[in-house]
Amino acid sequence: MVELALTPGAFQYGRGLVSRARLYPHKEAFVMTTLRLRCSKSRTIKDFAPIDPNNVRMYVCGPTVYDRAHLGNARPVIVFDVLYRLLRHVYGAENVTYARNFTDVDDRINATALARKEAGAPGTLEDLIAERSEETIAWYHADMDALGTLRPTHEPRATAFIGQMIAMIDDLIAKGHAYEKESHVLFRVRSYSNYGKLSGRSVDDMIAGARVEVAPFKEDPMDFVLWKPSTDDLPGWDSPWGRGRPGWHIECSAMAHELLGDSFDIHGGGNDLIFPHHENEIAQSCCAHPEGRFARYWLHNEMLQVEGKKMSKSLGNFFTVRDLLNRDIPGEVIRFVLLSTHYGKPMDWTEKKAQEAASTLHKWHELVQGVEPAALDDTVLTHVANDLNTPGALARLHELAKAGDAAALLAAGQFLGLLGADETWWRPKEARGDAALRVEALIEARRQAKAARDFAEADAIRAQLSAAGVEVVDKPGGLSEAVITDAFNPDLLG
Repeated sequence: MVELALTPGAFQYGRGLVSRARLYPHKEAFVMTTLRLRCSKSRTIKDFAPIDPNNVRMYVCGPTVYDRAHLGNARPVIVFDVLYRLLRHVYGAENVTYARNFTDVDDRINATALARKEAGAPGTLEDLIAERSEETIAWYHADMDALGTLRPTHEPRATAFIGQMIAMIDDLIAKGHAYEKESHVLFRVRSYSNYGKLSGRSVDDMIAGARVEVAPFKEDPMDFVLWKPSTDDLPGWDSPWGRGRPGWHIECSAMAHELLGDSFDIHGGGNDLIFPHHENEIAQSCCAHPEGRFARYWLHNEMLQVEGKKMSKSLGNFFTVRDLLNRDIPGEVIRFVLLSTHYGKPMDWTEKKAQEAASTLHKWHELVQGVEPAALDDTVLTHVANDLNTPGALARLHELAKAGDAAALLAAGQFLGLLGADETWWRPKEARGDAALRVEALIEARRQAKAARDFAEADAIRAQLSAAGVEVVDKPGGLSEAVITDAFNPDLLG
């Protein structure tokens, strides 16, 4: 008799991983789930074996919070949300830690705040920078929530880890991997012999082919900034090298180490980050903490196009996630389209794909109404476990729908972040129920109260919406967005 651990977590059995078990009348059997991921560093698809199955750790580079997230920004969020869901399914939700940062130290944030100050906005520049960051983070949360993504375990902000960055830089100087020059601290690239392993290029090739900043204080053109001085009118922190602020690359290294340790399992992001950001992260992290391995698996998604062309403001095909949502293209439809192409291939967003996705999801929603989800379909799990093959998984969902297996369709859809119970966009407006209409009415009543300068009434409406689990995000021009949270209770709308 083989005893199987039927828990939310998983346990090692031979070389595979038991994720769940099915009992049959005359025999016991277990289903093996082997995760396979394409590692950018080795350029091969490898079986995934975590450092510790009870503490699986993943870090993904998040946004610089200076503006709305565009559709290309959404692709890695959805890709790594699927991986996060897969890891939680296999290892147990309590055994997976996912960190995705907010970069809130950036010249573009400073420029936006300065423009507001020059336009007469009240408050100090520091206040306006903080205000812009808070505003943009709220937008980001609202937009990514609309795409059905789970919030990471940790969402560290760079400004909260300045002390750890300074300590890491100081350690790199002490070990000879960094040097101070003219109030700057730079990383000595040639001190790390494995530099270039991720991108597959030598340092000399990078110098010949890359646009690197040539500065008189650099020992080598490839050396990059860890710390730079700040003027009195810009954000800055006291350090052994004078008042200044960190370089971009050191931020992620310090936050990843603080939250996930010397070694963790997966580091991800868009492939535009491979060089220089991720290459520099590896160098400074491995030099600061040679006892660890930093990230063991590197995953990168390919870029996104629109109607076959690179997304660009000059071509008029640049749009944000919010632009699509405001055009009544539901977040679930956006997610479906992005999942329809494997993350390792370029993604082409087209209006036709969005229309086809909406039609498919409408039929699937009708099919699963009033149904309880079954166990997750083995074929769907196998596809997703095989290097996040979401197109294959969606093809299986089509098969389940065609067979009329609503319970299996619902379970598979929810596993992929689709077919959520709170999705009502697919219903005719008059059939969506009173809740959505009541939220819209309260948002409009609050807008009118603000326009009439009845701020007490506006605050009261906002408090009512908040109590009902509706987050109100104010936008420029007097507009507001309503974000339905997991705590939504329509009975409290009045």
